[in-house]
Amino acid sequence: MIVQVVGCSHHNTPIAFRERLAFSADQLREALAQFRRGFPEWEAVLLSTCNRVELYTASENDSPLASCRAGTFLAQCRDVDPQQLQPFLYQYEGEQAVRHLFTVAASLDSMVVGEPQIMAQVREAYEAAVEAASTGPLTHAAFQTALKVARRVASETQIQQRRVSIPRVAVADFAQQIFERFDDKKTLVIGAGEMAEETLRYLRAEGNRDVVVVNRSAQRAAELAERWHGRTASWDQLDEALAEADLVISTTGSEEPIMTAERFARIEPARGGRPLFVLDLAVPRDFDPAIGQRPAVYLYSIDDLQEACQRNRHARDREIPAAEKIIDQEVRWFMADLYHRATSPVIRRLRQGWQQLEAEELQRLFNKLPELDDHARREIRIAFDRLVNKLLHPPMESLREECRHGIPRTLVDALAKLFQLKE
Repeated sequence: MIVQVVGCSHHNTPIAFRERLAFSADQLREALAQFRRGFPEWEAVLLSTCNRVELYTASENDSPLASCRAGTFLAQCRDVDPQQLQPFLYQYEGEQAVRHLFTVAASLDSMVVGEPQIMAQVREAYEAAVEAASTGPLTHAAFQTALKVARRVASETQIQQRRVSIPRVAVADFAQQIFERFDDKKTLVIGAGEMAEETLRYLRAEGNRDVVVVNRSAQRAAELAERWHGRTASWDQLDEALAEADLVISTTGSEEPIMTAERFARIEPARGGRPLFVLDLAVPRDFDPAIGQRPAVYLYSIDDLQEACQRNRHARDREIPAAEKIIDQEVRWFMADLYHRATSPVIRRLRQGWQQLEAEELQRLFNKLPELDDHARREIRIAFDRLVNKLLHPPMESLREECRHGIPRTLVDALAKLFQLKE
């Protein structure tokens, strides 16, 4: 059995390429269905966020799914040339793949170490795969353990104390360089997701009160606006809202830019040359990058936050060893359990063989002693069961101990030969 991951992330892949590879919720479901049709013997979970696209696969077989096949699958799902994607791909197998998943879920691989969104994103990716029926025992175990690891890191370390997220970095390190104060600024929120809400939380802490929410779903826009004492505008009023805004937070799931350079050029005269801060947290990007070249426009994408996030990481480095210790522990436990799972067929055959012998000998004994009452028969059965369990205990413990270092194939083969265990 094997667990592996193929993907690309903010570490080595520019946003211009990541946004081409990003999956919307509908595209993710279709991709999982397509994977299930093409690779029926493999389990799969697809994680697509602003910072990464990763395909986790698992199989009871020992032969890995070649990275070129997995990469080609990802590329074809998003109509990307596989040759262009290949240089950005990384692949991990076995323990490395498990460690990577746990590290991602615990936010140690995030652009902002300790950011809280990734655990929810991992959980949503896993739940989407469960709904798509592309998971199985191995991915269930891996992702449920990954979420447990993330909770342990959050509760047992201080890595999320005074938690700093991408929105917080954007407000503290970028917006405050442009605006001295926020209490007199008009904020436009495009989209109604978690990133938008967290950015509003930090802006509110800086005194911002004038908030307009625009979203294709009027109900979600109204809910977000109500929570932050703002107001809504319809999707058709986006141009007018942008003309009045000082700050824009855009986090939609659109596959194409919602604000092209040509569209912004028609809005620009109504702004009267006022500074405009745009935080485009969407992948794919909501604002055409060319808009950032316009006078008085300060447009920042997710990748523009990289340097600020790196500074933030230095302040959190002292917490990383404690988090990594938790991950190391959980990886060891998980891999030992995974290797032990591989020995289950031999253990099952060994137990079934001995239980069959037990039943035969009990029946022979009871035939010879017909005068035994029910109480005596029950006590004899219990004694035989206890004897079989005690005899099974040493080989099973030996297998479990050896599983700490990998699948003990030599020991498994020896047991199968010694006790003549048939397939």
